[in-house]
Amino acid sequence: MATQKGISYEKAGVDINVADATKKAMAKSLETGDKRVLNRIGAFASLFDGHFPGMKHPILVLKTEEPGSKQKLAFSHDRIESVCEDMVNHLINDIAVMGAAPLSVQDCIVCGKLEKEKVARIVDGIASACRKQGCVLTGGETSEQPGVVDAGTYILTSSIVGVVEKEGIIDGSAIQEGDIVLAISSNGLHTNGYSLVRALLKANPGLENEKVSGRRFIDALLAPHLCYYQGLKGLFGSKELHGLAHITGGGIQGNLNRVLPGHLDAKVELGKIKILPIFSFIKEKGNVSDGDMLRTFNLSVGMVAVASRKGAATMQQHLNGQGYSAYPVGEIVKGAKKVVFSGTVKW
Repeated sequence: MATQKGISYEKAGVDINVADATKKAMAKSLETGDKRVLNRIGAFASLFDGHFPGMKHPILVLKTEEPGSKQKLAFSHDRIESVCEDMVNHLINDIAVMGAAPLSVQDCIVCGKLEKEKVARIVDGIASACRKQGCVLTGGETSEQPGVVDAGTYILTSSIVGVVEKEGIIDGSAIQEGDIVLAISSNGLHTNGYSLVRALLKANPGLENEKVSGRRFIDALLAPHLCYYQGLKGLFGSKELHGLAHITGGGIQGNLNRVLPGHLDAKVELGKIKILPIFSFIKEKGNVSDGDMLRTFNLSVGMVAVASRKGAATMQQHLNGQGYSAYPVGEIVKGAKKVVFSGTVKW
């Protein structure tokens, strides 16, 4: 039996006119002077010139990422541009550890109800974050899914393409016994551990406005994920740089082990890690065990570099000169591809 009132796409929850207007608003954000981008918004796919002059054997490096449950916290506090920077910087860090330069990013925005102004801010935020790191947002997908995703909810994800000279790939295979493990400081939680933090805030909402190092806890939580590419790229090609690990979910143990050769361990002295006040605050307010803190968070170490013993000091000096804080926390020893902690964290 036919319904008495006709059904339309708009009545079902999708307004094509709003979608078309939103796409037009995106166009300015996607404008670029990068001559490698051969077409613009409106095409079915993006064209990117794959010619790499000066490279003998270019290898493409691909990665997809999303900012996790931090995006829920960010959207609820109107930090749209900040979470876009989180996502792009996380992506770039993940390919930079392999020695790659970022080229092109594609985004995907899934929402329950398309709001033109918010989507325009998202796209502009992603494009701006890309430009800061020398790459370009070439397009993506915006999908309105009423009945699948709640109105007001946005789920972001993106993919990146980078490039590295085959001879310059950093994969940890050069790591040797006696190498030095350098910690490169984070500026906070980056994009991991937010499910624990949101549970903490739900139990005690007043924590949002408590001060940590002179600023509100919520502002410290939503600081954008630090990007390390600008500091690391000057080390690419160095024979003294043997490995890099981006410290994300799983902490130091769950990420540094990914680049270790099978016959070696990384011995890390916990007492040498320079703990940021925000982590001490979370541990105290949530009564979180040391073990959970180490597994859940980067714990003030956003990136780890493994350097030859003779090159470690120069590498540390270079990174510090680029505005990062790098310092030794351990060394490479014989073992079985594990990160072994010694000592205790100085909270």
